[in-house]
Amino acid sequence: MKELVEKMAELVAGFNKDASAQIENGNKAAGTRARKASLEIEKLMKEFRKASLEASKN
Repeated sequence: MKELVEKMAELVAGFNKDASAQIENGNKAAGTRARKASLEIEKLMKEFRKASLEASKN
C-alpha cells in the first residue's frame, strides 16, 4: 500500500504542475496531461480504497 500512496503523490504533483500551467499560461498540452493524470489518480484511488479495506479487515 505504501508504493500505491507514493505513486499517487507523484501523479498528484505532476497534475498540479500541469493544471497550473494550463490555468496560468493557457498551455493546452499541459491541460491534456493534467486530464490524463486525473484519470490515473482516479484508478489509483480505487485501488487504494480496496487495499485499505483489506488491511482494516486483518
